[in-house]
Amino acid sequence: MINSFEQLPLLCFSHLRWDFVYQRPQHLLSRFALHQPVFYIEESICDSDHNYFETYHRGDNLKIIVPHIVKEATVEDSLAIQRDLLDEWMEKEIEDKYLLWYYTPAALAFTKHLSPEIIIYDCMDELSAFLHAPAELKALENELFDRADIVFTGGKSLFESKRKKHSNVYLFPSSVDSEHFKHARAINQEPADQIKISEPKAGFAGVIDERMDLHLLKDLADKCPEWNFIMIGPVVKIDVEALPKAPNLHYLGMKTYNELPAYMSGWKFGLLPFALNKSTAFISPTKTPEYLAAGLEVISTPIQDVVNIYGKKRLVYIATNGEEFKDFLNKELSLKESETWKNEIEILLEENSWNGTWEKMNDIIYKKEIFKTTKTELHEI
Repeated sequence: MINSFEQLPLLCFSHLRWDFVYQRPQHLLSRFALHQPVFYIEESICDSDHNYFETYHRGDNLKIIVPHIVKEATVEDSLAIQRDLLDEWMEKEIEDKYLLWYYTPAALAFTKHLSPEIIIYDCMDELSAFLHAPAELKALENELFDRADIVFTGGKSLFESKRKKHSNVYLFPSSVDSEHFKHARAINQEPADQIKISEPKAGFAGVIDERMDLHLLKDLADKCPEWNFIMIGPVVKIDVEALPKAPNLHYLGMKTYNELPAYMSGWKFGLLPFALNKSTAFISPTKTPEYLAAGLEVISTPIQDVVNIYGKKRLVYIATNGEEFKDFLNKELSLKESETWKNEIEILLEENSWNGTWEKMNDIIYKKEIFKTTKTELHEI
């Protein structure tokens, strides 16, 4: 059956740049773009002598829009400018009916006058807990809950935190493109900047920011001089000079999504050395299933969603300090030697594909009118 909303334009407002780290928004919206026009509207950049929308394509049905605002604009001016730019653009490009998809409640400040067919809030992080989060973000999120028809959450702990704020909250934890990362199991040639680093290697791939436990990383490098630790990803919101330095710590910078399996092919472990603070209280790292799909064993600090989904089932190692990380790195018997572990990983990966997540989300959006009339119970998909 064809979704009655499937042909309508989907306008997404996000705090993440499309060409930044490839994660949840890119996975989901690129799949929606196979069926309907998708416009991905990024945060504005105050860098211009005039106001305009920069637009570029990422496929036939997917356009990325970057608002450029005059350099001298105040916060209030910027919101008014973005609203005017959006209205002018929509008058030319969008007909009467469309869908709105939010990743950031901050965008509500210049979009609350719009009248879409459906409003979807895909809450992938507790953004108000992040470094430099706007003070008004909590209030805007509460208003978004009042306006939204459907709310998706990116992890179990986030679901538990948001489920009482809306009548249609759905849990969609981190998914994975298994086939993409399974290529790591068959790659024999590491990338040039990694192959020169001696084995054994363990690595992290993701954004390096205030969520990273830098003291743990330094302690781990000191305690395990025989191991080389590969750090892949952009450094944001923290001073690069504050990163721990050691001969066996290697910061290789940001890599494309397509490059990641080749780097992971040379690792023995995937690491999640996250700090335990307010910015990590609700995270559900997408790297966990990606590491597992790549054939890696995983060591993580006790992030709640990692512990509950993977740790309690003994699918990953949970360590609280450098000494415990060291013990797992040098463990004689590995999880990979267990057929039970391998089978459970394959089941988990099969049940948590991005294709499956998109299909379920699409089905929920299709049934939106039912939600309005039946007061559907909260769901854990």
